Amino acid sequence: MAAGWNARLIVETWARGRPMATSIGLKVAAAHTGAKHVCLVNDEASRSAYAESMRGHGLPAGEVVVGPTESAVGELEGIDFLVADCARDDLAGILRAARLCERGAVLVCKNASWRADSESRWREAIGGEMRRRIVRSVFLPVGKGLDIAHVGATGGSGEKRKSRWVKHVDQRSGEEFVFRKC
Repeated sequence: MAAGWNARLIVETWARGRPMATSIGLKVAAAHTGAKHVCLVNDEASRSAYAESMRGHGLPAGEVVVGPTESAVGELEGIDFLVADCARDDLAGILRAARLCERGAVLVCKNASWRADSESRWREAIGGEMRRRIVRSVFLPVGKGLDIAHVGATGGSGEKRKSRWVKHVDQRSGEEFVFRKC
């Protein structure tokens, strides 16, 4: 999914003792798209376990940031794809602190076994920013649950944009078409 989104900055939170399948998939997606993959861990022991596990699967650990996750995610700018664990106590803080890409982002929460109104939960988690809107959110019953949200691009003052005219010439017939794009 991260590769299909053509993400440039992929960020994940990881804790010692958690499965590595998501981390491996994100690392491979980052390699295919030329993206930067950053893993956020809470302590040095988690960093060592993560690096050792990635090497065990034949992959480089890449960039691993050690420290409080909420502050670490706030230092990264332009996050296109963020994967976090719903079981974390600091999940809402992580999502609020994340500085998402201006062209939009995908937020993924693993272990989202509780199924409430997904969109309102996301809106609350990203701090109810007026510039950001949830374009679409979906809950997938995969594993212990996967909650995915597409956050729209920033910008726009809410004013109606002027329409513009687009000209298209049919290559076979030479006929010229003019469309009004609203």
